[in-house]
Amino acid sequence: MIGRVLTLGGHEFSSRPADRAICELMLRLATARAGARPRICILPTASGDTSELIAGFYSAFGERPCDISDLSLFRLGTRPVELRDHILEQDLIYVGGGSLVNMLAVWEAHALGEILALAWRRGIVLAGQSAGAMCWFEAGITKSSGKPRAAAGLGLLHGSLCVHYNNEPDRRAAYLDAVAGGMPGGYGLDDYAGLIWEGAGPPSAVTAQRGARAYRVVKGEAGVLESPLPARFLPAPAPAALREDIAEFRRIAAMRKKAGRLS
Repeated sequence: MIGRVLTLGGHEFSSRPADRAICELMLRLATARAGARPRICILPTASGDTSELIAGFYSAFGERPCDISDLSLFRLGTRPVELRDHILEQDLIYVGGGSLVNMLAVWEAHALGEILALAWRRGIVLAGQSAGAMCWFEAGITKSSGKPRAAAGLGLLHGSLCVHYNNEPDRRAAYLDAVAGGMPGGYGLDDYAGLIWEGAGPPSAVTAQRGARAYRVVKGEAGVLESPLPARFLPAPAPAALREDIAEFRRIAAMRKKAGRLS
């Protein structure tokens, strides 16, 4: 059994519609695996386990029907965790953005790449944005050292990925040069665009924002070709507070209707 992988060009944990739509997608993927209240864990290693990212994650998922946790490798001294056990108990692992090179170096020190590969083979959903998306491929374009350059990933997915595709022209240009020079072809993802991988088949594209696109990028006889992929639009659910207001309104309306019948 091989789990799904959700790769995202970029997003935030905010209350904006596009961000709510992406969180809703992750919840659906986790629920589809769990069949009940799913367990979702964030790995914020690429950003140095920043409190801001962790707080945003808890804010985004705290009111949703799931059990959430964070695995902070930089805090293991004060918050020890059995890494293998915790990861294999999850239904979805989300990897945040930041430095791809630094993240993989820290993961190697904890043998986390092997654990995540095992989780994937057991059907646990892997997800992430930016560095947390490129890490699953054979290669990506990182800015870990400032200028965009090629870097190796874990290789669970074949080919390569470039994130923030039309949002960072210098990264896109470096990717096209790298593919022209022999890097395996792959995909480009704008912010708020994503790819869902299931097994060995081709991915399906999704977008949470009008104009955000996913691209297939391959080297051909005439050079490197970029082909936009058809994408399914992700509608944004209503904010939690709005949903509560609607529910309360409906309860009051039902009570008034019932009272009218009895009067």
